[in-house]
Amino acid sequence: MEWFTAPEYWLSRLLFQRALAGIYVVAFLAAALQFRALIGERGMLPVPAFVRRVPFRKAPSLFQLRYSDRLFAVCAWTGALLAATVACGAADAVPLWGAMLMWAVLWALYLSIVNVGQTWYSFGWESLLLEAGFLAVFLGNDRTAPPVLILWLLRWTLFRVEFGAGLIKLRGDPCWRKLTCLDYHHETQPMPGPLSWFFHHLPKPAHRVEVAGNHVAQLVVPVLLFTPQPVASVAACVIAVTQLWLVLSGNFAWLNWLTIVLALSAFDGSLIVEPPPLPSPPLWYEVMVIAVTVLVLVLSYRPARNLLSRRQVMNRSFDSLHLVNAYGAFGSISRVRHEVVVEGTDEPALHEGTVWREYGFKGKPGDPRRLPRQYAPYHLRLDWMMWFAALSPAYAESWFAPFVERLLENDRDTLRLLRHNPFPDAPPTYVRARVYRYRFTTWRELRTTGAWWHRTFVREFLPPARIVRP
Repeated sequence: MEWFTAPEYWLSRLLFQRALAGIYVVAFLAAALQFRALIGERGMLPVPAFVRRVPFRKAPSLFQLRYSDRLFAVCAWTGALLAATVACGAADAVPLWGAMLMWAVLWALYLSIVNVGQTWYSFGWESLLLEAGFLAVFLGNDRTAPPVLILWLLRWTLFRVEFGAGLIKLRGDPCWRKLTCLDYHHETQPMPGPLSWFFHHLPKPAHRVEVAGNHVAQLVVPVLLFTPQPVASVAACVIAVTQLWLVLSGNFAWLNWLTIVLALSAFDGSLIVEPPPLPSPPLWYEVMVIAVTVLVLVLSYRPARNLLSRRQVMNRSFDSLHLVNAYGAFGSISRVRHEVVVEGTDEPALHEGTVWREYGFKGKPGDPRRLPRQYAPYHLRLDWMMWFAALSPAYAESWFAPFVERLLENDRDTLRLLRHNPFPDAPPTYVRARVYRYRFTTWRELRTTGAWWHRTFVREFLPPARIVRP
């Protein structure tokens, strides 16, 4: 069937698959390096406790059958290694069925992690990686031309990512309609990057242009993905450029990079290089692609209805396999930045002059003189959740007390999530948490003080706590 394949997208598929495998590497590395403190057997939200109360059908996962920290580590490191080999071209060096198996293993391993990750894995980019990874299983390799149906499904995914984000903004905070949201957002976003201070201090007219450009990129350009070439390729390039702007202005894990990767799949590679001759796909492969297409279209009903709903929700999975999801971000924008600052003391009794020492986090603002770092596409899960905790203690209800308890024990795995432990020799006797208001300094303040942030005390988040031993 000639209509079934699109050889001109050979280069696009190559770039898409290699880049997607690279994102898988980052995702598995983040899981391997952080899981013990977050969801391990002695973690803040242990997997064994989770699987005892959540049935397999609601959270399909290898770890529903058996869990141990060693097994999780094996799965995470195996996923990282397999993804690295695929990124280097291993899937193009094996038969078609072998390539599909490689991609299926990556998807199944990461699904197993996400479905037991609880609040630490509740971000939209987890579902987006699984959705893109599932479609990659059926995209083929160098043994066949790219299937048209899967390429269109990838565009449908990209459309929902961008259009959903655009609609949630227009329906949400009025500042998006007034073009004023970026007066605040660069300062109040979850994890600013090293250039966020400079973006914040752009002239207000530039912020208006940023917001207007965002609306065009998310509400107009995605529609053009479904038009003939080369218009669809131009639309994909526009989306990629706007995502690079977001990469420069903040840390959003691999969300922006994965959106760029999806945009690659809509680019007509024949505009750059002629594709090599590719064999026709086998019949069994055509049948599988058609069946998957029908499945995805059926599952798309609820996400599509969500797009049209006045009660649109964002970052929602409508099936436990995360095959077709709803996306969106920042329907509301914080005007003021609050940060939870965690401190400890090793004094045996508290008094008016007690000296408190601050714990340092890798990504979230802490020391006012420390320039925010670039971590994306790597995802610092604890740092992100600390931002949510500052918005409302309800976001931290399930994990903050266990976090503090582990600080009081100088738990090695928990301390590895932090940049600085002020008690390297012995655990603190007390730990407390306080909320501060943070704002970017002005140009004059930066020159005179060397500080990127100015902070003022707001309220107590957690009074001094200690471990009471019998």
